[in-house]
Amino acid sequence: MVRKPETSGGATPPESAAENEPLSGSPVFADGEPGSLTNHLLIAMPQLNDPNFSQTVALICEHTDKGALGIVLNKPLPMKLSDVLSQMKLEPSSDSIGEQPVLRGGPVHTDRGFVLHRPGGEWDHTHKVSDTIQVTTSRDVLAAMARGEGPSDAFIALGYAGWDSGQLERELKENAWVSMPVDARVVFDLPFAERWAGAWRLMGIDVERLSPEAGHA
Repeated sequence: MVRKPETSGGATPPESAAENEPLSGSPVFADGEPGSLTNHLLIAMPQLNDPNFSQTVALICEHTDKGALGIVLNKPLPMKLSDVLSQMKLEPSSDSIGEQPVLRGGPVHTDRGFVLHRPGGEWDHTHKVSDTIQVTTSRDVLAAMARGEGPSDAFIALGYAGWDSGQLERELKENAWVSMPVDARVVFDLPFAERWAGAWRLMGIDVERLSPEAGHA
């Protein structure tokens, strides 16, 4: 889990940024390495009781020998896309756009925004997680979403989860998590409340029957 302290006192929307700049200085992604868990889902074991990560599913966006960065996919915040857009002086073109949920991507830098989406469009700062998932951190994608012209199946997460060098590997050995290759259905299709149990089902496991002392799946 994240050991780094938060630098923000809660889930505040990103500050306004220039059109061609990353949202609130979002971190620069690196390419994966051999043995990397980039483009994998990290699924919390039932006994993981850290309040930041209990019953979470996270998308690992990058994993190198320097550490890992992930975005939690199933923890909606008590705020909507309109709240984020208003902080960036953008107006949603419809109520349905403004009502889109915002996720808590993790406890680190909760003022930084990440738009997860399927491929489509040309944006200033986009990281290709896989052929089916991209992460964009520039303001232009939110401006397009506000107009109803953004990429398909897009949603924003504030904050991220970070692991220092070797930390994620240790936590996997300690049975805090299991991992599986990304299934885009978990990222884009399943309701948020069903993603944790749904990820287990995709591995053929009924999590309600899983012993807290179980080993890796």
